Amino acid sequence: MESLFLLVPIALIFVAIALKVFFWAIKSGQYDNLDTEAHRILFDDDEPDEAQRTAPKTSGRHPESDNQTDGKGS
Repeated sequence: MESLFLLVPIALIFVAIALKVFFWAIKSGQYDNLDTEAHRILFDDDEPDEAQRTAPKTSGRHPESDNQTDGKGS
């Protein structure tokens, strides 16, 4: 019974913090546009990113495979 005197105020504090964060998210516009992100996956990116255009072409091999030893040591 004594633990309830500690746990109930702690639970009320957690609820108050959760409500404050929720209302802050609503006020700051976090829930204003829910459709854009849902539809974004349906559209293809026609142009590659800048990083993909400037990245050097590789031969298809992993660079780490060149540095591996045959298990006998150096």
